[in-house]
Amino acid sequence: MEKPLTGNFRPDKTAVSLPEYERAGGYQGLRKALTMEPAEVTERVKKSNLRGRGGAGFPTGMKWSFVPMGKEAQHPKYLVANADEMEPGTFKDRALMERDPHQLIEGMIVAAYAIEADIGYIFLRGEYECSNQCLSRAIAEAKASNYLGRNILGSGFGLEIHLHASAGRYICGEETALLNALEGKRAHPRAKPPFPQVCGLWGKPTIVQNVETLCNVHHIVNKGPDWFRGLSLTEDGGTKLFGVSGKVKRPGLWELPMGTPLREILEDHAGGMRDGLRFRGLLPGGASTDFLVEEHLDTPMDYGNVQNAGSRLGTGTMVVLDDQTCPVGMVWNLEHFFAQESCGWCTPCWSGLAWTEKILLAMEQGRGSAGDLDTLMFQTKFLAPGNTFCAFAPGAVEPLQSALKYFAEDFRRHIDEHRCPWR
Repeated sequence: MEKPLTGNFRPDKTAVSLPEYERAGGYQGLRKALTMEPAEVTERVKKSNLRGRGGAGFPTGMKWSFVPMGKEAQHPKYLVANADEMEPGTFKDRALMERDPHQLIEGMIVAAYAIEADIGYIFLRGEYECSNQCLSRAIAEAKASNYLGRNILGSGFGLEIHLHASAGRYICGEETALLNALEGKRAHPRAKPPFPQVCGLWGKPTIVQNVETLCNVHHIVNKGPDWFRGLSLTEDGGTKLFGVSGKVKRPGLWELPMGTPLREILEDHAGGMRDGLRFRGLLPGGASTDFLVEEHLDTPMDYGNVQNAGSRLGTGTMVVLDDQTCPVGMVWNLEHFFAQESCGWCTPCWSGLAWTEKILLAMEQGRGSAGDLDTLMFQTKFLAPGNTFCAFAPGAVEPLQSALKYFAEDFRRHIDEHRCPWR
């Protein structure tokens, strides 16, 4: 199968240089885009069925179409690559930035051309020092070769890309909190509407897009939407970076067709569970997704099928639970993280997550009571979509609400035995 995202990866895991990237066909998508009208580029992306790879899965071309265009549109316009990859269990964007950084840069230039953006930002997780070095070097190479700056390749179109290292908060992955952070403010989410496509960074039209999403864009322009849709096994276009962590034989990251069955990823690519361990469940798209269990292993990994199974595709990087790991302890660890990372902007989130984390910790320490299960179930409803300012808290309780469903007996044992049975 074709692997447009990882085809240039070097065996030694070092970054591809500009000459290597060009020899592999790099920047041909940009050259082709510059011969087209911006609206034509957006239409190609629409027809490709590319959906955002950051978790929400919103159609990319449709998102771009909301940006005001033409002479009356406000400028400067901004394009922001969301590289603040702080979702627990997720490591796909780091691989793209550290091993093929020019792919992100080319994708950003093509996307910026499509929406007539003047300035680009890469909002990078602060701890990703290696990614920072690789991207800084690639941006300098691109500028020296006239892929960035004024009058790119003689087209009349210009773009500057700035690399911004985040101060490091999970909430910065939410696009409007990210924009506030870029402006030097506290990373609190903004009310919507207005949406960033119309009123974003410094009040100007802005598109915020995930790294993996942007890395697909120039391939679509260069080879066409039909080619991109043909890479997939389902109606969602393209390939997808799928990752597996946990006690499997071969944890890692693979580029596979969108819609690859969950069982194939877990057993064929990750090698199945380690000897002596049994599979109990997994979070299919990072920490803020619902557990899937044995009955779901034949689910195609795409947006619709995973949703029908009761979870979300999210980032496509799964965290596996085995039968020797306490599910209550695993969920407590996640809720502890989310409680710490709440920005405190709305009461249900900062108060509810802290309350939830304390209840789970008490269970782990043998101090749980019978009423705790009802309280935890209440919290999953209290923090549901529509009750909080942004999607942070609803995502944070997804692993909890599904754990209460699939591992109810484990929670009851913690209460009845006044201890964690796995200790």
